[in-house]
Amino acid sequence: MLSLDNLIEQALLEDIHTGDITTQALIPADSQASARLIAKEELTLAGLFVAEKVFKRLNADVKFIPGLAEGALAVKGSLIATVRGSAAELLMGERVALNLLQRLSGIATLTSRYVAAVAGTGARIVDTRKTTPGLRELEKYAVRVGGGINHRTGLYDGILIKENHIAATGGIGEAIKRARDYIPHTLKIEIETETLAQVNEALESGADIIMLDNMSIADMRSAVLAIAGRALVEASGGVTLETVRAIAETGVDIISVGALTHSARAMDISMLLD
Repeated sequence: MLSLDNLIEQALLEDIHTGDITTQALIPADSQASARLIAKEELTLAGLFVAEKVFKRLNADVKFIPGLAEGALAVKGSLIATVRGSAAELLMGERVALNLLQRLSGIATLTSRYVAAVAGTGARIVDTRKTTPGLRELEKYAVRVGGGINHRTGLYDGILIKENHIAATGGIGEAIKRARDYIPHTLKIEIETETLAQVNEALESGADIIMLDNMSIADMRSAVLAIAGRALVEASGGVTLETVRAIAETGVDIISVGALTHSARAMDISMLLD
């Protein structure tokens, strides 16, 4: 993750700026301490190495000792990690380290729940580009930790023709033709459809992946039958934990869930000095 060091640098600068005046007023510069990172609720752990990097950015000699492995299920009260070093530097790094660890663990936890909800159906849970600006690489990493799969990373690594592209080019067939003429043979073409008529047009035009956007369960079943394995089928739009199982049971291959990253709640993790 080439941007991680810069991200941490900016986050620390945002929080500490010219100095932690509370710590400067209260804590002797030579004071040493040990602190524990504790799970306050059940969660899937993601981002341990990020939290470690935060503390080590302040002092490379900080000792960061994981209590659990990345991707582990932590129960309430679990020791996530122990951190030892300068008391002042532990306190200065606390909030940035926790913010990132809580955010990534929240995404991994929510993703794991979606993955569990579709177990046995053959459908895969994937993310979207609805990520926090500047945190996409980390957030998509957290999806993988939770057992999900990454969709395209950005606009540069995959063709996804959406309704506005279709409108701008004059139709599904023309949009797919232009994309096919432009891309190398190594890329696939995905197109968004909203009706069964559009599904048929996408099939006739040679789409590799057909997205069923905000379709009813009945229409998704009909679309899967019509496609009959000639293209991968992705369901998208308003997917929730309550609806994802029924969507998976229509026979779709992929279910994209924006909520994995745009609506995941940060997990409750605290740091306690001994």
